[in-house]
Amino acid sequence: MTTDPMRPVLDILRLQQTDPDLFVGSSLPQPSGRVFGGQVLAQALLAAGATVPEGRLPHSLHGYFLRAGDVTEPITYDVERLRDGRSFTARRTHALQGGTAILSMITSFQEAQGGIDYADPMPTDVPPPEDVPSALDVLGGIDHPVAKFWTQEAAFDVRHVDGQLYLGPAADVSGQQSVWFRSRGPLPDDQLLHRALLAYACDQVMLEPILRRSGKSWVTRGLSIASLDHAMWWHRDVRVDDWLLYVQSSPSAQGGRGLGAARVFQRDGTLVASVAQEGMVRFPD
Repeated sequence: MTTDPMRPVLDILRLQQTDPDLFVGSSLPQPSGRVFGGQVLAQALLAAGATVPEGRLPHSLHGYFLRAGDVTEPITYDVERLRDGRSFTARRTHALQGGTAILSMITSFQEAQGGIDYADPMPTDVPPPEDVPSALDVLGGIDHPVAKFWTQEAAFDVRHVDGQLYLGPAADVSGQQSVWFRSRGPLPDDQLLHRALLAYACDQVMLEPILRRSGKSWVTRGLSIASLDHAMWWHRDVRVDDWLLYVQSSPSAQGGRGLGAARVFQRDGTLVASVAQEGMVRFPD
């Protein structure tokens, strides 16, 4: 395993600011040669956050993946300042390669404020992460470039409670899925960074409930899959270097598209975020 697997991720999240509203970032290599969608989300969020009044953190984002990005080309992030209100700030960010948008995203930020406070509870029948096999346990002994990438270079420890989909379909086809994950190393005490890394990490598994419910897996021959859009709400502060539980489902699939939904809990049961993503998911006839 890479000595410090978080270091490459943190390095590419350090954007170069070339103008008050323009930023440039690079990409991590990927087996597909295409930019990882979670990386673009995280970089776009950090670019928008750099233009926001101090003390305001993102509480929601809504983005569309418009084109596949090329990992060999830099990405320019152009931030549009939509509104700076007394409590809320809104930013639109375009991720550009060759002058063409690969992502368009709106993010809303808010000052810390008091108010009503409640949340749905975390399921109580989930085993602790120490009792769940990791991706490294499942793929570590496989001599294949993709397997090596997701184990030796992966920045997050991902553990599927209900059985993984790396090597074949799961026995359970309900579409319900629970996944423990955390970063493979400690991180600085920067809440904007932790929220960006949560967006980064969640893109890895958001479409898996669609595969699970349809009785398919990542190795289904002829599978064509891509994220179309992404919506995220941060309810409370989060640390991605502590164990987090994704409780996932897929309420619908049709027309070559499927919807994945997730609630993200801290280990103590605190609900920290909600996520939704629609993806193109196609199988051979």
